[in-house]
Formats: sequence, C-alpha cells, structure tokens
Amino acid sequence: MGRFKYTTGGGVLTEEQRQFYEDNGYILIRNNVSHALLDELKERFIDICEGRVDSGVMTVMKDPSLKYKGVKGEYLINKIQDFLFDDVLFKYCTYPAMVDVIESIIGPNITGAHSMLINKPPDSDPGASLHPMHQDLHYFPFRPAEKIAASWTAMERVDENNGCLYVVPGTHKGQLYEHTYPDGYKNKLYHGIHGLDHLKKVHVVMEKGDTVFFHPVLLHGSGPNSTKGFRKAISCHYADNNCYFIDVRGTSQERISTEIEALAAKKGFPAKFVEIWKAKSRLVRGVPGNFQNLESHL
Repeated sequence: MGRFKYTTGGGVLTEEQRQFYEDNGYILIRNNVSHALLDELKERFIDICEGRVDSGVMTVMKDPSLKYKGVKGEYLINKIQDFLFDDVLFKYCTYPAMVDVIESIIGPNITGAHSMLINKPPDSDPGASLHPMHQDLHYFPFRPAEKIAASWTAMERVDENNGCLYVVPGTHKGQLYEHTYPDGYKNKLYHGIHGLDHLKKVHVVMEKGDTVFFHPVLLHGSGPNSTKGFRKAISCHYADNNCYFIDVRGTSQERISTEIEALAAKKGFPAKFVEIWKAKSRLVRGVPGNFQNLESHL
C-alpha cells in the first residue's frame, strides 16, 4: 500500500492500472462509455445549441472566431459548461463504469465538481480551437489534489488532426504553475502556462467511448481542429466529498477567481469563488460532505 499515493484500493482498476496512473498521472480506458449514451448526449447538446432545450444555469460558449461568419448551432457553440443539473447530461457523470474508475482514484465519496461538453467546430481559427497547456487545479479552490480526478471521454474519434488531448506524463508529481492568457488568446478563461513547450507530449488518440482519467496537476492541453468535421468530448471533474476549501487570495489562482466571480455576477449570481464551486457541484456517490454544506469553510 505504501507505493500508492494517487489511487485508492477500491473501485475497479487493477494493480497494474493503478501503478500506471501513479507513474504517469493518467490512465486510458478503452470502450468505457456506451455509444448509445454518447449518442443521447450528443442529441442533447445539439438541442441546447439549437435552442430547443433551455440551457438554464449552464454556460453556453460560442467560438469567438466564428461569431461573425453566419454559422449557427453546433457549428458555432464550442462548449457547454456546468451541466451537472441537466438530468440528461448528468447521466454521463453517474455512469457506473465511469464512477467505478473514479472510486479507484479518489475513493467512494464522490462529488461532480465541474462538467464540460467541448466541441471543436470546423473552420475555426486555430487560436480559438486549441487549448493551451495548463493544469486543472489552477481553476479549483479545493484540495487535496490527490482527491480530485477528471474523466474525459471521446464522443467520436479524436486524433492530432481534429485536436486530441495531449498530456505530459509524470508532471502530476510537480508543482502548480502560474497561468496566464497566451499571446493573442481567443477564449475567455482559457489560461495557459508559458515556457514549458519543450516538454515531451503524448497525444492521446481515442475512439468513440474511450475515456482518459487524469490528475489535476498533470500538464495537458489540446490542439486545433484542422478537419471539416467536429471533435466532441465530454468531461467531468470529480472530488472527494470532504475535500477542504482554500482561500486563493494572494496566490497564483487569485486572477482566475476574480474572473469567475465577475462572470457569475454578470449572470445574476454574485458570490465568492468557493461559494460558486459549491453551488454548481452535485453529489454522485457516497456520504455527503463539505461540498454539500453551503457554509464557508474558510
């Protein structure tokens, strides 16, 4: 047990799979999500894009390089965020094969903390289509990092041509870096890390239904979609229900907290960074904890 720091003894991962995650900070599970569910999720995404379904509290983001090109629907929308309270899209977050792997990583008490359906439409500006190298922990005011994990599922084949995920293995054992907007940035909140482009990247080529699980300190990003098709993926970040919350003022995360608080206020939800994260989380499995208590833990 002493050699396992980043995984737990429960769930479904084998000892070999746990060791791979321990060493590399990610694990790819083939055929993890059924095509039937992914088709249902895609239909829901398109219904939201076309306005047939009310987006409610979800954030619907448009590709900034396509706003003035006359395109609509899934040809314009590049992300739907915070869908944990949409009962159709939430099926992804509670999918047993998904949560069983997450339990192997963070334990049996699981909260869905963040959710995204990411679409890369064709004909987008490369600067708008890519996501610079970053670490997900930059966005989160909760710890410890070892009790947080992401799932990222391909909704169709993803490779280097249409902007697959890339990772830098082993970097989950390192530090949380300063994040800023890259030069000529296109997308709001797409912060990145400067000066690490020399690190060796592994491009995670995936088929529909494959899922990669990864640690929130792992360096990763994705390239642009240079094809005439789409590249859709769906993701959820999970945390142990009893993760503790931190005050990010005076840290490298203060900038992102200020941006997120401003965006929330603009949408009519004035709240502090920690309160925003608690309010948009949803219990997935186990005994309720700090995420389910809306009082501040600072």
